Amino acid sequence: MEKFMVSLNSIDKVRDFVNIIAKFDCDFDLISGRYVIDAKSIMGIFSLDLNKPVELTVHATGEKLEAIQEEIRPFIVG
Repeated sequence: MEKFMVSLNSIDKVRDFVNIIAKFDCDFDLISGRYVIDAKSIMGIFSLDLNKPVELTVHATGEKLEAIQEEIRPFIVG
């Protein structure tokens, strides 16, 4: 399991992000304040405050985690 801060501050970014992570067979959570949603849910993402970065938890390890990190690199901040 690994955590990243990601920026999803536009509709296009949200769409691209969900399309990327949907390819992977593991769980992803987005955390904003006290809300935790499934990061593969576009509707769930739009229920969050996307004006600031949100925390992404990736439930993967090893080579799979490395592949995911490479794919989501454009969204990672900080």
